Amino acid sequence: MDLSSLIIKSNSSIKLAMNMIDKSGIGFLFIVDLKDKMIGIISDGDIRRQLLKNDDLSKEVDSFMNKEFTWLPYNSDSFTIMSKLNQEIKIIPLLDEKGKVVDYSTRDKIKTIPISSPDLNGNELLYVKDCIDSNWISSTGKYVSLFENIFSEYFMGRESVSVSNGTTALHLALLGLGIKPGDEVILPNITFAATINSVLYIGAKPVLVDIEKESWNLNSSLIEEKITDKTKAIIVVHLYGYPCEMNTINKIAKNNNLLVIEDCAEALGSRYENLPVGLFGDAATFSFFGNKTITTGEGGMVVFKDDSVAIIARQLRDHGMSKEKRYWQEVVGFNYRLTNLQAAVGVAQMERLDFFVQRKRDISKKYNDILKSIDYLILPKDCNKFYNSFWLYTFFIKPNPKFNRDSLIKFLGDKGVEARRVFYPLNQMPPYIDYSDKEPYEVSNFFSENGLSLSTSYSLSDNDIEYICSSIDLYFKTL
Repeated sequence: MDLSSLIIKSNSSIKLAMNMIDKSGIGFLFIVDLKDKMIGIISDGDIRRQLLKNDDLSKEVDSFMNKEFTWLPYNSDSFTIMSKLNQEIKIIPLLDEKGKVVDYSTRDKIKTIPISSPDLNGNELLYVKDCIDSNWISSTGKYVSLFENIFSEYFMGRESVSVSNGTTALHLALLGLGIKPGDEVILPNITFAATINSVLYIGAKPVLVDIEKESWNLNSSLIEEKITDKTKAIIVVHLYGYPCEMNTINKIAKNNNLLVIEDCAEALGSRYENLPVGLFGDAATFSFFGNKTITTGEGGMVVFKDDSVAIIARQLRDHGMSKEKRYWQEVVGFNYRLTNLQAAVGVAQMERLDFFVQRKRDISKKYNDILKSIDYLILPKDCNKFYNSFWLYTFFIKPNPKFNRDSLIKFLGDKGVEARRVFYPLNQMPPYIDYSDKEPYEVSNFFSENGLSLSTSYSLSDNDIEYICSSIDLYFKTL
């Protein structure tokens, strides 16, 4: 339900309120003043009582509204909300600090728990203000180089190049490493479309490989049969934060003289054999979209093993301009630069990376501890060799004719819990069908049909997690 359909201005007519209530089917409206501050509630019962009095339907809704309503701050946890709901109080609006309606709760809908939300409670505002005060807001400024330096330090001195988003990071990595039209690049059949799109931008041919059952990542046992004399690189994707088996993949790459690119968009903070993912390939790419482990709103980074490749990538990123001769184009380049404003947010986010990763791991452990009692689920695993940063908490429903993944997602949505299906197999989507070799991709199909993700938002309370898990348990009990 769109929240705006439940909000009405105080000077609106009773007739409009009736129409809105009839259309929503919820039975109430939140009344706000001209500045959108909530001032009352009106229900279908309130309107019926006025009709019995033969009241004028053109009167404004604030004439009949209930001014004595119970409300709670938006960040209230599920336990607090439940303790307020009773036979008299059936609806609780959730308000922000300005008194605006952000959400609402009932017995059947505690509140909307988003799949992901950033934590911007560090030095983000301070650093952005510094950019504005100094007028350095575009792609030059101290925070761009500082952000890159912090990233390089995290990745043991490897050269880092900031870019405008995770997709441009992949494109730039491929270009910098010399991938050309006609080359073949091996990649997993399950990943976000940016991975394959970046290969197609260059005119190279993507070669799709099925994933393995345990990690959902590129199945290393299937790589060698896909290698031809045109194969130049392997893109591994550390999917949903779970690291790939890099030792095996790197051995295959070395034996066949192939480049390795790590797509770490969902895996900043993940580790393989106690080293950060991103240190195992010739290049590694990262995304800082709003739902990622750290965010700059939009943004990305490429980390290069070879400094000389990083120099090439920087020039391509900056329109192909010469560093020595201003406005002199040496090659056809791109405008893939990150702004100083975005980098300022990135610096503040990197200061808290360890906290972010540990918070996601703690949330995921609590999910596992509660959900392990439900026999219908296949839960994510973790071990010393594979340190999962749990970008999202992703698990699977065992196939069963009585239920499926999509019906669970809908059930959770009705309870105010946002859950998402996992990615579709690339070979099934129209732009990529021709790159699939017509294979069955059995593991990819199972993954896509049965997998879903839950929130690992930093603001989740234990009560929120327990509410989500109890809603999942209730779904199976009501079948």
